[in-house]
Amino acid sequence: MKLAAAALCASFLLVAFPDSSAAGASRHSIRVNPVSDGVFEVIPNTGNGYLFWCGAADYAQRSLRVPRNSKLHITRGLGRSETTGRRSAVQFTLDPDLAAAGPAGGYGSVNSLQSGDTMSVQAALGYCFIPFGRP
Repeated sequence: MKLAAAALCASFLLVAFPDSSAAGASRHSIRVNPVSDGVFEVIPNTGNGYLFWCGAADYAQRSLRVPRNSKLHITRGLGRSETTGRRSAVQFTLDPDLAAAGPAGGYGSVNSLQSGDTMSVQAALGYCFIPFGRP
């Protein structure tokens, strides 16, 4: 019984305090890699738009230390990763000069992941707390 309690406590601590030495890892083990100066790529293992935005916001705040009112911009929409070769990745920037023009018709949805979509770090961090398995 004590062993089970210790394992449960250790599991909680790993989730509550992720390993900050894991460079490029964000909440939910979403991989984030630099692509070029000012552009980074978010590569979740699985999931939907929520995890891409969550990974970008978490990386921007915890690794780059930007304020929550900073804007995330998608520079390249959903496609193959340039840094890992994985099938699904999205590239982001915090620099509006590197951002693509917004999509025709404006922002569609969190899952559109189109070049030019933008969102504040604060709003994107909110997607980190949506329970798994829910849209």
